Amino acid sequence: MKITPNIGILSALLRITCGLTILSWSTAKLVKFPWRDSYLVASMLGAMKVAEGIVRYCPIVALYDKGQEMMHERKENPDENSIQQMLPHNPINE
Repeated sequence: MKITPNIGILSALLRITCGLTILSWSTAKLVKFPWRDSYLVASMLGAMKVAEGIVRYCPIVALYDKGQEMMHERKENPDENSIQQMLPHNPINE
């Protein structure tokens, strides 16, 4: 799997800023309430956003782009079986 940057510079800077904000907020709360798991999850999500911004690769955007590409290919050359499956069964034509 080749990982190429799929988000822009502005989006990457925004992800780093928001990720660091979430990470600092959640770790401050985690120090005060260490038994709460939600702050641990929030800190992991914040760290993930920081990593996405640094690497400039988002797996959700890649998945969306791949799905759009597959839909476009399916529209260009429809498979004969998929057309047969889409049509309702007509017993008069048999």
